[in-house]
This record gives sequence, C-alpha cells and structure tokens, in this order.
Amino acid sequence: MLLREQEFDVPVRLGQGGLIDRFKAAATAQTPDGASPVRFALADSSEGNCRCELGVIASEDEERLPAMPELFELHKRVLQDQTTFNAVMIVPTGIGAALGGHAGDATPAAQLLAQACDRLITHPNVINASDIAELPTNGLYAEGSVLTRLMMGTVGLQPVRSNRILVVIEQHPEEVFIKDTINAVNAARATYGLDCPEVIILDDAPKMRMRFMESGVAAGRIENLGPLVEALEERRGTYDAIALATLIDLPDHTQKEYFTSVDECVVNPWGGVEAMLTHAVSGIFNVPSAHAPMMESTAVANMNFGTVEPRKAAEMVSTTFFNCVLKGLQRSPRLVMDAEAMRHPSVLTAANISVLVQPDKCIGLPTLAALEQGIPVIAVRENTTIMRNRLEELPWAPGQFHSVANYLEAAGLTLTMRAGISVESIRRPLASTHVCNANVVDVDRDVHREAVAARS
Repeated sequence: MLLREQEFDVPVRLGQGGLIDRFKAAATAQTPDGASPVRFALADSSEGNCRCELGVIASEDEERLPAMPELFELHKRVLQDQTTFNAVMIVPTGIGAALGGHAGDATPAAQLLAQACDRLITHPNVINASDIAELPTNGLYAEGSVLTRLMMGTVGLQPVRSNRILVVIEQHPEEVFIKDTINAVNAARATYGLDCPEVIILDDAPKMRMRFMESGVAAGRIENLGPLVEALEERRGTYDAIALATLIDLPDHTQKEYFTSVDECVVNPWGGVEAMLTHAVSGIFNVPSAHAPMMESTAVANMNFGTVEPRKAAEMVSTTFFNCVLKGLQRSPRLVMDAEAMRHPSVLTAANISVLVQPDKCIGLPTLAALEQGIPVIAVRENTTIMRNRLEELPWAPGQFHSVANYLEAAGLTLTMRAGISVESIRRPLASTHVCNANVVDVDRDVHREAVAARS
C-alpha cells in the first residue's frame, strides 16, 4: 500500500452552496480506481478557481486495500446541545502556521482558549513539542482525521481514563535510536503510568519521503504500508491507541534551512507526511494514533544549529521527539461510530460543538463541515500561513463567521458566545434597533443585516 498527495484545480466559487458535494465529486474523479481519499484541503481559491490537495491510499502489487471511512461523508446535526460549551481548535500541519506550525508553539493559545470553554478539542499538531506536551486539563487530544470526522458528524468521542498504547518503532540502522525510543517508553511508564502492552520493532517499515507541493505545503509519499497494517491487524483488540516512530527521508539541507530560517512562515517539513500516515492508520483501525520522526543518524543528531528560533526550540532538546506522542495518546478519546452509542451522554458529537477556532485563510473539511453544520467559526488573522483562501467568501449564515486579529480576541469572543451575549452589544458604535412595518416591503433590511455581520 502507498500514500501519496496530488493537486488539481476545480472551477468552484466559494460562494456557491453544496461545497462538500462539489469537492467530493471532483476528488472522486481524481482518485484512481481502487484507491481511497484520506486527506483534503484547499490551498488557493483566491482567483475563483479552487486549487485542491488530495491525499489518497492505493494498493501495490494487487494487495487488498483495507476499508477506509468515506472522507466526504457528512451527517448533519439536527440540533446543538446547549448544556455545555465545547470548542474545537485546529492548526493544520505543514502550512507554515505562525502559531502551531513548529513544535507545540500553539500550546499557550490552546491553554488560553481552554479557559473560555467547558472542553477544548484539539489535535497533535497544536501541542506536540518533542518531550513536552501540555494539553489543557479540560482538553481532548484527537488525531486530525478523527477531528475531521467529528466535525462531519460521523464519529463521536468518548473521554477515557487511559489507553493501552501499542508502540511501533522502525528498525533503525543505528541501535542507539532504538534504545532511546524504548527508554522514552519506559520513562513514560515509570513517571506518569503509561500502559504499553508491547513495543514492536518493525523490520519492514513504511518508507516515508517528504516533498513540498507546488503551493509550498509539506506533504510526501509513503510506500510499503502493508507490513505495518498487517502487524496492527494481528494485534487488533490488544491496544486502544497507536504510537509510531519511523524515519522520514528528507535532505540534510532541508533540515538546516528549516532550523536556521528566520522566515515567519517557514514550513515544518516533517508534519505533512506524518499527517498522511496517521490519517491512514486511524482511518483503518478506528483508534487514535500519532507519529514522531526518528533521527536519521548520529551525524544528524550531532548537527549544531546553535540557539534556534523559540518556536522550534523543543526539537533541539530531544533525541526521540516521542514523549509528546505517548502523553497525548494516553488519554486520547475513544472513537464511537455506532449511531445508538453516539447518543450516550458521555459521548461528544457534532451536536456538542459550539465553535471552531482556526487560522485565517485555511479551508479544509473541518471548515466546510462547520459551514454545513451551522457551527460558528473564528478565524485568527495573526496566525498567518502560506494558504490563500478568503474565508469570508463562503456562504455563511448571518453571524456564523467571525474574523479576529489574534488568539486574545478569539478567547474573548469565545467567552462572549459562551455567555450568550450578542457580539454587537459589546462593540461600538451600537446600531439603532431596526424597526419596520410588516405590511411594507423593507428595502433596507438586507443592508442593515450586512452592516451587523460586518461589525461582528
């Protein structure tokens, strides 16, 4: 089995309705026979023609492809649960996000947002910082594709006390890296009580190669996925989550350029291909998963980049990058797909989501799902990326879309929503109440509504 990313253009304007169905049709036409989509995003819709990026899983040598969730399947919620206020925070990986594009550097923003809601649901890219992982106490750690399925209404999340974490390590040509990773597992067992039933050293591991898309997004190609899938299939039922540590092939100069660059939107080269792997693994086995790259060699480990930019510093103080994965997966919520079980009060579904907070200019399936589900979206302009989309052009319902300068404003707006206070009531100037005669055609009504929406 192999995973690869491809690009294509779709003549769709963002203001049109039924966008998920339109993109599904376009992606289906671009997906080879026997393959399945695993990841989708819009890189650029600035010119009215959508540049799409699609990750697919395909078979090699006539092998059987495992069943995958339908990527574009949407179950619309029939109501919003008003008893709790739950926020989803997304920072897509591999797009050079100013906050959250590097090594857990969106964690302070996540901690702040968590204070404004009952639960904050986020994904590894936001808080994973090598040996550091500071998930908020009211946070849930969900792999990116799982979070997408939550927003699409096809999966529920059940909080757990702990998970049995199966660890899979690639057989490394230098034994020191195997031992370091096992030491990381043992440290987790001894200090915060990790339950690890087994560590598998995989001789025939996936071959992960990083590459940049034409848009500049970090993605890649993964070959030889079959042996990993077989090993996980053989042990199905003995684990609740999967922690992966494998090599990623990328040139030494790419690492050097990343760690020494002062470019605000420099792209982390590892994240995109890692996301492709975990999307596939979580999709096939319906359990949480996360990945950490292994050092290529002692020569790479001994490369001296000096004092690096603060957002990347967590990478400099680790040799395995693995404890954030273990700590996050320890209490990652269980996936619930049975329709009856999804109605249980302990399970969070799309009906429980109150707001989505994300960087500006990013459009993926979680954004499109929020649009269709009637979930408010807060776009943070200060979290710049290399993506080129105009979120405000989507066909939002009145008051559904909010653009804010930074995460400080996002937290304030989240608190306002949680308190049930009209956003316009705490902004100035405060417009007069619009009064009309029901028997007279009101030509000013739409103008008034647009003015209110612009202020929000």
